[in-house]
Amino acid sequence: MLALVVGLLYLVAGRAVRSQDATGSRFVCNAIPPGAEPGCGYGPTGNRVQSSSPVEDELRNTIIQLRETILQQKETIVSQQGTIKELNSKLARCEAGSRRKEYGKNTMGDLPRDPSETIDQLGKTMQSLKGRLENLEQQSLRLPITNVSTAGVSALTPLPPELRELLRQRLGALETQLLRKVAELEEEKSQLYNETAAHRQRTESALNSLLERITELEKNNNAFKSPEDFKVSLSLRTNYLYGRIKKSLPEMYAFTVCMWLKSSASPGIGTPFSYGVPGQANEIVLIEWGNNPIELLVNDKVAQLPLSVSDGRWHHICITWTTRDGFWEAYQDGERLGTGDNLAPWHPIKPGGVIILGQEQDIVGGRFDATQAFVGELSQFNMWDRVLRPVDIMGLANCSAYMPGNVVPWIDANVEVFGGATKAALEICEDRAFDS
Repeated sequence: MLALVVGLLYLVAGRAVRSQDATGSRFVCNAIPPGAEPGCGYGPTGNRVQSSSPVEDELRNTIIQLRETILQQKETIVSQQGTIKELNSKLARCEAGSRRKEYGKNTMGDLPRDPSETIDQLGKTMQSLKGRLENLEQQSLRLPITNVSTAGVSALTPLPPELRELLRQRLGALETQLLRKVAELEEEKSQLYNETAAHRQRTESALNSLLERITELEKNNNAFKSPEDFKVSLSLRTNYLYGRIKKSLPEMYAFTVCMWLKSSASPGIGTPFSYGVPGQANEIVLIEWGNNPIELLVNDKVAQLPLSVSDGRWHHICITWTTRDGFWEAYQDGERLGTGDNLAPWHPIKPGGVIILGQEQDIVGGRFDATQAFVGELSQFNMWDRVLRPVDIMGLANCSAYMPGNVVPWIDANVEVFGGATKAALEICEDRAFDS
């Protein structure tokens, strides 16, 4: 810069000398006091001498322009240095923030930040810094250069290469830091998503295990207050709602079957239970269908029973039968309402069959008819291989005795339900007896 100023002075002085030589004039060099303008002439005594030479005016104007140019470039350099310091400060804050995050990672006191929000904020910061660099470059293109043409007009020059390179390096380093930070946040977001998915999977697994446990508890013997305190509900007259007793019957020469049931279906309550064996689907059947009374079938032989249970209340019924003369008895709510004989006399009950609750069997274990389906609730289905005494039957009906069947006891584990039939907790015996 100093060499350029000296050259300009030399050029202007040369022109002045040539002009004076042409006219025969001479110049006298005098010492200029400190702080005086170079364009002002001073005499030997230091007093200012007024000069109106056009060459001196041109020289003075040129020097003033050079001084202004130097001041402008100095201000520009100071401004750019401030920008560089600001970029360094931002980079230092980013690095400090990264170190603080590493120190605070995996601590219970740290509050999680939204990775997407942080990435967007860093992206906006990077775009802002790029814009500021572009503005600096555009401003540098408009800065005046230090050399002046012969006419004294300033030309334009780009930003000094060293400064531009320094700015690019700083911005490149900052961009690298930002990209690394974005990558770390993306990785953290991915890890957080994986941890969330794993936590959700563990939660669902725990819920499934709990559901399986609840289902298991509902199916085992502890599902109710006691194994026999449940009922089977058959709410629709269809050919697919039914229950099945897992246990079969041995060969028997007498039996007693007792149960609690409640139904308001009409016409007829349907088939509370049926027992079928190979070759005889109607080995034992209790049925009421159409306008017919309740009937007991043994080996497909029929006896009509004087029972009435379709009033929508709980009723306790018992049926006894013996092969001797085919004698039978019918009890309702502890009272014997009818007897008869000649019902499949001397016929033993065949073993190995299937007991179905709520449906009449046309083949063993199947081919149900919806018109003969039982609609209602039943419970305490027990079966003995002997004829119970009337006092025993009365004790079962009035809740003063508990006597499970020795052939088929009513327990939860011994009863399966299908097609939408359900098991539910049974009302206490006293409530059922009072209802009847």
